[in-house]
Amino acid sequence: MPIKQPPRRVTRCTKRGMRHPAPDGLSQRHIETDFSGGVITSNGGVTLLRRADERLDLTPRVAASFTDHRRPELVVHDVDTLVLQRLYGLALAYEDLNDHEDLRWDRALQAVAGRTTPRRGDCAPLAGKSTLNRLELAAAGRNDDKARKIVVDTERLDRLLVALCVESFPSEPAEVVLDLDATDIPLHGEQEERFYHGYYREYCYMPLLFLIGQQPVLVRMRSAGKDAAAGVEEDLGWLLDRLREAWPSTRIILRTDSGFCREAILATCESRARVDYVMGLAKNRRLEKKIAVEMAEAVIQAEESGQAARRFGEFRYSTLESWSRERRVIGKAEALPPPEDGGESKENPRFIVTSLPAATHPARSLYEDLYCARGEAENRVKEHKLGLFSARCSSNLFDANTLRFYLSTFAMILFRKLREALHGTRLAVASAGRIRLRLLKIGALVRMSVRRVHLAISSACPDQDLFRIAWERLGAT
Repeated sequence: MPIKQPPRRVTRCTKRGMRHPAPDGLSQRHIETDFSGGVITSNGGVTLLRRADERLDLTPRVAASFTDHRRPELVVHDVDTLVLQRLYGLALAYEDLNDHEDLRWDRALQAVAGRTTPRRGDCAPLAGKSTLNRLELAAAGRNDDKARKIVVDTERLDRLLVALCVESFPSEPAEVVLDLDATDIPLHGEQEERFYHGYYREYCYMPLLFLIGQQPVLVRMRSAGKDAAAGVEEDLGWLLDRLREAWPSTRIILRTDSGFCREAILATCESRARVDYVMGLAKNRRLEKKIAVEMAEAVIQAEESGQAARRFGEFRYSTLESWSRERRVIGKAEALPPPEDGGESKENPRFIVTSLPAATHPARSLYEDLYCARGEAENRVKEHKLGLFSARCSSNLFDANTLRFYLSTFAMILFRKLREALHGTRLAVASAGRIRLRLLKIGALVRMSVRRVHLAISSACPDQDLFRIAWERLGAT
């Protein structure tokens, strides 16, 4: 006997709104939807960004790196406002300049920018895409270039990154780990300096990031048309000198993968006091022969136990031509268990080179606890690319894409400050995307009066406890 189907219900739209019939078994009240809510924003948590910005004094310091050659009497949107819009826009997931054509009317963003009324009758309170584009083209101009009315001093931005990192520590640390990593940014147009990279099989840029913990301390946008380690010793030397000026007694440990294990980089660290390194080292037959005994033992254990087995060995080693001296090398002899369908154990040798002494840093703990922890730095690089949209290099100009990379870096620092305020909570180690979803992208009703702007967030907001914690901590002196 066929099952009788319930009658089909049709949603009707009228001038009063969209009426939704109530489902069977639930309330008999009709559900209506319309657009009479008034001034509402989906960025209700932007006030947290503003508090983090104020604690860091970030926007004014970034804006101070720009020089505005526009005629002051004709300027409607100053550089401070343009920088704030771009940083907050990236933090709120508005990665494109086109987004600001609508975002400039957002009352919440206007409120935190201090621009609730337009300076001129034919303009919006905030800047649109064309004006913001002038800011991004600043890196492509010079002081004597009449076509560029705004120019930027990137060296000043570099010094600001270092200063922000130093300020994030309450006092001079005894030791810091400086992570260095490169990444690829795919390109899909005719951008300047683009190059086809055989490993990634795409046209791309190959930027560098130096990080101390969650804090980016130096960034470099680079073409993919050269070795990732080429010229790194110059940037590394500059950065080490700046850090040493701020921290005379701190031990600095450079940590990176085998792509940067070059004589020039190793020598840069060795030539400075209290600077050490731990780097990946590409395997070869000579290195594998050095740990042949440890590998044989690991294979036997893996076959007997059915689980992966590790052995560690260390020795003095030098390349045949490129290294100037012997250095301490640690080899990890790892054997993976045989597959269930039969076969032999798989050998997985890995090597690192370090200047740290064996007396204080035994082989196993140095590899497993210190070197392998660089995975957290890789997570920060992914967050920089995907969560803060530094991979959005759609400008044709290399210098403009470089400035976008810097702006994403400063937006990342805002999230670092938010995590600091969320210490001890369930979002203490959350990604930028999760923090954005839980605390920033919140609907709010905006009420404006002569003396204040009031953002009324739903009383049913599931993360209001975290919002209050972050608000209070960011407001504390």
